[in-house]
Amino acid sequence: MTKPTVLVVGPLPQNIMDALSEAYELVRYWTLQDREKELASVADRVRGIATTGHYGASRALMDLLPNLEIVASFGVGYDAVDVVAAREKGVRVTNTPDVLTDEVGNLAVLLVLAVSREMLAADRYVRSGDWKAKGDMALTRSIRGKKAGVIGLGRIGKDIADKLAVFGMELQWHGPRDKPGADYPYRADLTAMAADVDYLIVACPGGAATRHIVNDAVLNALGPDGTLINISRGSCVDEAALVEALQAGRIGWAGLDVFEDEPAVPQPLIESSRTVLLPHVGSATVETRTAMGNLVVENLALHFAGEPLATPVV
Repeated sequence: MTKPTVLVVGPLPQNIMDALSEAYELVRYWTLQDREKELASVADRVRGIATTGHYGASRALMDLLPNLEIVASFGVGYDAVDVVAAREKGVRVTNTPDVLTDEVGNLAVLLVLAVSREMLAADRYVRSGDWKAKGDMALTRSIRGKKAGVIGLGRIGKDIADKLAVFGMELQWHGPRDKPGADYPYRADLTAMAADVDYLIVACPGGAATRHIVNDAVLNALGPDGTLINISRGSCVDEAALVEALQAGRIGWAGLDVFEDEPAVPQPLIESSRTVLLPHVGSATVETRTAMGNLVVENLALHFAGEPLATPVV
């Protein structure tokens, strides 16, 4: 029996690539020398795409694949997949939710603590010999009793809120609409919420609807004693406005796992002593990435077996 052909847009973890190789004929898109010509030679055979939240699947790519049936994306965010085009073409789309919620939530809490307790500065203080030469470091800030506003109360946003509540923080949240029965107060006006909190945490989906949702007005409202945490998508924050706000002291600190033009990070953010910067590692543990990859493999297998998908988006 002929194996279905699957286009892998960008590299996935090796164990997932191995599992896909066993089940499918793979076209490794990122390795093609002449992508247009080489893809055209196999386009009619491609029935599935395996991709990531970063690489996605554009309408232009789907247009090249007349027999495409499914796009299985590695990641909870699927804003880089053109779901409108997929619906029009009758192409199914899946993502990998739930399995990364806990780890991304943990990382958000880690950023809150790292910024508030100045963990990187403290590490440098020890390594440089300043502790011995200069004595104790300056005091840092507690998060107990502080207010945090979460943008987006989906699976990850709710997990972050629940975990920060354990540390004694007061939580509220903003989204496009209230959720009946939500455990935390809803704020319809993001700028007003930013003005009321000490920590503003971005946990909403990416895409056009949330592009630069954290803009200059929101940053000004957050204020010179406020902290921005972003574990969502770089596009959700106006990065140029963030740089200006930090340089001018209009906000206090930032903890960022995502950026607008990854892996490029603006030099002022790198040079700032009031930032903690991570290389988009929210879900980057062996256990979580394995579980995410397994969901990609499972969704493809279920589709080609004619079974209901495990985590459908479209």
